[in-house]
Amino acid sequence: MDALLTGLRAAAEPTRFRLLVLCAHGEFTASELTEIVRQSQPRVSRHLRLLCEAGLVDRQREGARVFFRLALAGPGAELARRLVALGPAQSGAVARDLARLDAVKQRRRAAAEAYFRANVHRWSEIRALHVPEAAVEAAIVRRVTPGGADHLLDVGTGTGRMLELLAPHVRRGTGIDVSRDMLAVARANLDRDGCRHCRVRQADMYDLPLAADSVDLVTVHQVLHYADEPDRAVAEVARVLRPDGQVVIVDFSRHELEQLRARHAHRRLGFADAEIEAWCRAGGLVPVAPEKLAGGRLTVAVWAARKPVEPERSPP
Repeated sequence: MDALLTGLRAAAEPTRFRLLVLCAHGEFTASELTEIVRQSQPRVSRHLRLLCEAGLVDRQREGARVFFRLALAGPGAELARRLVALGPAQSGAVARDLARLDAVKQRRRAAAEAYFRANVHRWSEIRALHVPEAAVEAAIVRRVTPGGADHLLDVGTGTGRMLELLAPHVRRGTGIDVSRDMLAVARANLDRDGCRHCRVRQADMYDLPLAADSVDLVTVHQVLHYADEPDRAVAEVARVLRPDGQVVIVDFSRHELEQLRARHAHRRLGFADAEIEAWCRAGGLVPVAPEKLAGGRLTVAVWAARKPVEPERSPP
């Protein structure tokens, strides 16, 4: 009862309700929200603090910046969603806010497109060496769709493509990446596709900001070949995975294209099945048969493993 009343009191103020509606449309900094609602930043920051304290809004620091969005979990999340659904979105101050919100999103998209124009050669050169992305993505969806998932974690989310791809099959999604440039691209893409139940945050794959046994699906898409210690990354994924949860690892099978080290910063020239499976087993996961997608000079492998409900016991 106390949490409900606290949430209602926090939302029962015109500016705070406007901020709550805006935070349902993605992740925004206090500066962006200040620009939209056209009030002073100290005033907006105070309203955001109250909404966060009531559990209606999540606050996430990313370097010097802090992002706010509608709470996705916790006691205030359901109340926040219901309040936003009840509010008038087509008239008055809220309608004007949403119009200005579009301008903020367009600016983000323009920045993301500029980043891609500057870096497109990096991705196009590698894509020419293997099967089309559509075939890889279809294989990933096949792994996930039988049961869907409550909470997806995408490790090394990059442009947020895995969140976009799997958004229809999960209740909520979180993408992590160390690159602020890539997170900006991911936010723009999620805004564009209306993936409001997905968010991204800056974090290290060796130290995930999640509790043990807290997610039921993890994707690691074309990330491990950049890792100094891929075994540690898999161990950290195993830690946060819930019993009966699944990890899907997509990367290259072992190859000899040495130029990928020099031109694209690949630390590992792909992986052997036994290598990935050993790391999964070391984390208490049970591997399943991988799927191989051969084409061009590189073979893409889709490895998967599940966390057993009961720990596996070694035979006597």
